[in-house]
Amino acid sequence: MIGMATGWGSLLQDEQQLEELARQAVDRALAEGVLLRTSQEPSSSEVVSYAPFTLFPSLVPSALLEQAYAVQMDFNLLVDAVSQNAAFLEQTLSSTIKRDNFTARLFDIHKQVLKEGIAQTVFLGLNRSDYMFQHNADGSPALKQIEINTISASFGGLASRTPAVHRHVLNVLSKTREAAKILSNNPSKGLALGIAKAWELYGSANALVLLIAQEKERNIFDQRAIENELLARNIHVIRRRFEDVSEKGSLDQDRRLFMDGQEVAVVYFRDGYMPSHYSLQNWEARLLLERSCAVKCPDIATQLAGTKKVQQELSRGEEGDQAITEAIAAPSRFVLKPQREGGGNNLYGEEMVQALEGLKDSEERASYILMEKIEPEPFGNCLLRSGSPARVVQCISELGIFGVYVRQGKTLVMNKHVGHLLRTKAIEHADGGVAAGVAVLDNPYPV
Repeated sequence: MIGMATGWGSLLQDEQQLEELARQAVDRALAEGVLLRTSQEPSSSEVVSYAPFTLFPSLVPSALLEQAYAVQMDFNLLVDAVSQNAAFLEQTLSSTIKRDNFTARLFDIHKQVLKEGIAQTVFLGLNRSDYMFQHNADGSPALKQIEINTISASFGGLASRTPAVHRHVLNVLSKTREAAKILSNNPSKGLALGIAKAWELYGSANALVLLIAQEKERNIFDQRAIENELLARNIHVIRRRFEDVSEKGSLDQDRRLFMDGQEVAVVYFRDGYMPSHYSLQNWEARLLLERSCAVKCPDIATQLAGTKKVQQELSRGEEGDQAITEAIAAPSRFVLKPQREGGGNNLYGEEMVQALEGLKDSEERASYILMEKIEPEPFGNCLLRSGSPARVVQCISELGIFGVYVRQGKTLVMNKHVGHLLRTKAIEHADGGVAAGVAVLDNPYPV
């Protein structure tokens, strides 16, 4: 049996065997569709490569996996409730709005929509709640939530393609019993189910799903997995950019949304979660979409409900000044996060201390979140990424659970968890998601 601490230990020692396994794994990943466009040609699928992944599945205590699944429907309800509580959002974000232009612009749209009256009657949430495994002093593992992503929660498509790859690797090693323990997982099917339900409740048989995409999208195959699930249900998806919406999108007198003359039932955002995604024109396009009666995934209030500031408020700990003092005294225990999505923005150690010294007495500190660092127990695995030699490194993992809910008016029509995502990174990388080129795709091996 495989123990938590040792994991795949002995297999990681044999370099020649690792190289052969890595070749096998990469070929299988390509065959399964674990794909990304290249950074050289992010707008074209002429040349693609495999998405980075681990050679072996990483060990995850099954009790923690079950716990993460068990709370997901409650988190769905929480996000949905927060999104409907305009007073709570305003109060919680008031200090952030003063300092953070991006949150302010989003909130502005939120206020405009409330003032005009919300046209949409069906609400759809596709989110992913992310956790790490804290290694307690007594050696026991515990689940610690990092964040809930309420917009453009990604990798549900690729995560459904990776179990076959890890089973393949274990089967090559004649570890058939272990291979059978790798959980099947198909988040994209569940995410598509939510979109399909919202489309159905919108109630217009010829209406489309509009996927708001980035011009340069390396992760297109992840999105295609959801599009293909929808097409199998005879629901057509069109991919457009914000720019296309401002040029060819319109609302009729009932605020129904039309794109190139076709009615849109559901708008699914895979763009629009970072300041760099918005020009003036794009902000106008976002407002147009929000004013429409199409089902937005997410609507602007749900995007705001996913901000770090709201999540801080929902898990309120000690007072700010005391926390800052503690963090300056023991920087290794803390991380400072700006109000941003997309990874690569966090401050640690000396950099964090300098930032805190500067922020201490300034209003600007309201746009940052100070968090206690999670201390997971590192383990060995082998990371495979295109253009780099396979290397065995010490790693930590992050578990995401995908949640889906659909509400019509005040009635909850669907509330479920639809799968998981395990991402693993070498411990020298303190921050960043898969797309940021740091964490790689993985599967939990339950122990």
